Amino acid sequence: MPRQLIAPLLAAALSAAPLAQAASPDATLVTPRQLIVDASLAKATASANELAARRYDTFWNTGDEALAKAALSPHFIDRTPPPGRVQGPEGPLQASKAFRQAVPDLTCEVEQMLVVGDRVVAHLHFAGHFTGSFNGMQGKGQAIDFIATDIYRVVDGKIVENWHLEDNLTLLKQLGAIKE
Repeated sequence: MPRQLIAPLLAAALSAAPLAQAASPDATLVTPRQLIVDASLAKATASANELAARRYDTFWNTGDEALAKAALSPHFIDRTPPPGRVQGPEGPLQASKAFRQAVPDLTCEVEQMLVVGDRVVAHLHFAGHFTGSFNGMQGKGQAIDFIATDIYRVVDGKIVENWHLEDNLTLLKQLGAIKE
């Protein structure tokens, strides 16, 4: 191969690597401790739904906005938003930034994931330390450890709707917003 072609091909390959990584399941995405997939689903549908969920759950684990953007439809609707959260993909991006200011070492593990029809149910476990500030409260390094359950509706490999329930009572107690 002529030398003058190698550099452009190498540059193209390197610039495409992040896109390829975001487009296929790989070891950098969170792995559910338990994965249950409806055997009646077409393999392509099951894989696409699982991939969208793993991308979105990895976004919560890392704060990497590119993963949320890859997982969420531009027409994404949060069916259970807290007061004041904007709709669309921007809502979770803002929520993640705000919570990561409070808990910079936040992690999100997927305890179990169920892929059924056009839905994915994820049982999530969040942990970290409250060292930043949140709603006017300053953290003192206290441990944060709570669970959440999300239900995603996936269409064409993108999450179009989300219903979620967090254990906010436990979280607010750990933050010091509610006395026991």
